[in-house]
Amino acid sequence: MYYSCLECFPLLFGSHGSTVSFHIHTGFSFIDCPLVSPKGVHGDSLTVLQAPEFVSFQKGDWPVSGEKIPDLVALTMGFSVQEDLSWPGLQVGPLFQRPRANVLVVVRGVDSLALPQSVASYPLENPVPFTLDSVAETVHSLFAEDTPVVLQLAPSEERLYMLGKANAVFEDLPVTLQQIRARLSQDGSVLASLPLNSLSRNAEADLLFLSEVQVLHDITALLQRHRHLAKDHSPDLYSLELSGLEELSRLYGQDSAQYRDATAILASVLQKFGEDVYGLYGNSAVVEVVTVKTFEAPLTRKSRSILQSQQTSNPGSPYNLAYKYNFNYAVIFNIVLWLMIALALAVIAVAYNLWNMDPGYDSIIYRMTNQKIRMD
Repeated sequence: MYYSCLECFPLLFGSHGSTVSFHIHTGFSFIDCPLVSPKGVHGDSLTVLQAPEFVSFQKGDWPVSGEKIPDLVALTMGFSVQEDLSWPGLQVGPLFQRPRANVLVVVRGVDSLALPQSVASYPLENPVPFTLDSVAETVHSLFAEDTPVVLQLAPSEERLYMLGKANAVFEDLPVTLQQIRARLSQDGSVLASLPLNSLSRNAEADLLFLSEVQVLHDITALLQRHRHLAKDHSPDLYSLELSGLEELSRLYGQDSAQYRDATAILASVLQKFGEDVYGLYGNSAVVEVVTVKTFEAPLTRKSRSILQSQQTSNPGSPYNLAYKYNFNYAVIFNIVLWLMIALALAVIAVAYNLWNMDPGYDSIIYRMTNQKIRMD
């Protein structure tokens, strides 16, 4: 039986009033979390914290575009992509081996973090916003009969979606700001083990950052209690975007003690998070970290039609946008097209043979009829 779930967990974004949402799907696990670059690497970067031996990342300074991150994640999972990724950092792996989980962490507000250990690190160019929705759709379409886990955490408007029953495992994750505060005061909270130094437990920006650290801790704790999720045949997807450092940078500045302490804490937590997830999946998980100072808006060209046409090809959109085609549109189109051609040729062939058929020679029915007529 197939289960899927999507759950968004809102968190207040400091003084700006925006929120952070958690999206959870279960079954095929894939983790996508914003991360920070390793020690000695400056600028936006993609860092591979953990990877199995059959997923071969080559060390080098080959830049990777931000818009190609979803394709890179899909290739590491063993899925095909629409356009070939001509990037030498990832080598072709075994055909019948794929990682059991992929974790992508995106860390906003920092361009460099001191990560003690990593497989490889690459500069990130054109850091435009991206999502792993296409990868999640592929997971659910290929493993519809299994229970893939897809967990997403991203800044968004406050909302809550729940589908299926798979998200029941993650119901203990804190959702609202009050639940976060209550969770941080309970036993097993990260506050008891983290050196807060200049960070405060009462400031909203500090609380947002600490809540993201707590969520990372709770994810691994839940996976340890429900190890069957990491041992099934369907891969899992985790996508996490952390913005706590960005809020601290806006509030205190990058030269503040709070920002420096939070950067050191996050680097240590992410390193342990990657090791824990890698171990829970039997050393068969890919953990990537993307550190982005700020996301660049995609370049667009605004134009106005001379005719000022009011006709729209999509009634649901005021911008005259075309309809979004399904990924299988070309396949379905070819099936219908050639089936119609085959049926048309069959009808023509049958009609031609019927037209040129000799009733007295080719058909026993007509022959019997003719004999009966002559006897009468």
